[in-house]
Amino acid sequence: MNSTQQWQSVTWFEVDEHQAGQRIDNFLFSRLKGVPKSRIYRLIRESQVRVNKKRVKAETKLNIGDQVRVAPIRYEQKDESAVPVSDKVAQSLLSRVVYEDEGLMVVNKPSGIAVHGGSGVAYGLIEGLRAATGKKYLELVHRIDRDTSGLVMISKKRSVLRTLQDLLREHKIKKTYAAVVKGKVALDKQLINAPLHRYELANGERRVCVSPKEGKESKTQWNVEERFMHATLVYAQPLSGRTHQIRVHGLSIGHPLVGDDKYGHETDYKGPKPRRLCLHAMRLDIPGYPAIEAPLPEDMQSLVAQLRAQKADKPAVKDDDE
Repeated sequence: MNSTQQWQSVTWFEVDEHQAGQRIDNFLFSRLKGVPKSRIYRLIRESQVRVNKKRVKAETKLNIGDQVRVAPIRYEQKDESAVPVSDKVAQSLLSRVVYEDEGLMVVNKPSGIAVHGGSGVAYGLIEGLRAATGKKYLELVHRIDRDTSGLVMISKKRSVLRTLQDLLREHKIKKTYAAVVKGKVALDKQLINAPLHRYELANGERRVCVSPKEGKESKTQWNVEERFMHATLVYAQPLSGRTHQIRVHGLSIGHPLVGDDKYGHETDYKGPKPRRLCLHAMRLDIPGYPAIEAPLPEDMQSLVAQLRAQKADKPAVKDDDE
């Protein structure tokens, strides 16, 4: 049953020491519970969110003492905000922690769970971990798509969050993803350099496309790991952090990801059908930390085994000079 939730007047928030360093969009996600993410982004875009009386962008970082003003809003909310995280789910997520120290937790997120709740999702990875650990301060260092599996960094200290986000901004953390893409990728190695532009559909859903005029610089290094008759296993390293970057860059060179229902799902593919998007965050190389890895999940291992059984084909090909 739907109910209408309203803020009849302007809402103010003050940023404390635990919230400093957060992006404004993430800050609002955690405070405007149940408000669709698309609506929050629209509020920011239409300057209905101000920080210290100034306009902001979604990626604007907050500082201690900042005054956040949100204009009156109205939204339709399903009565699901009170859904608790079950002990079984919480403990299951806790069992997927692959690295932990006093300031950092890295979790091997399963496909199908969002990194945080909101926009029709009762809870996500971060809410589950807070429930499992009993810790109020756990914050996402970065995000990966709901359908993508693999490594997600969670900070346990504000100082660690700032350090890691600085390293991400400076491109000093190397992320490696495993992706199964349609068709046989010709080059063993290649740098995909195509500017990406994020836009919004009429229903509020965000999409990304290659756009030389409007796009932001985006680069992804692709290395072929294994070729099959109808697909290729690729290890991809995004050298910039754009939304849906690996997926759209794959589409841009004619090799969209297998199981991707947003980008290139109409591209011909005669291999075994996957159960989900075939993208897995498999490795993190963080300065000052040991290499952190998560092997391919069972469903992707099974798909690769089926593709391998269809007769692999590995022609000798010259590497791209880039």
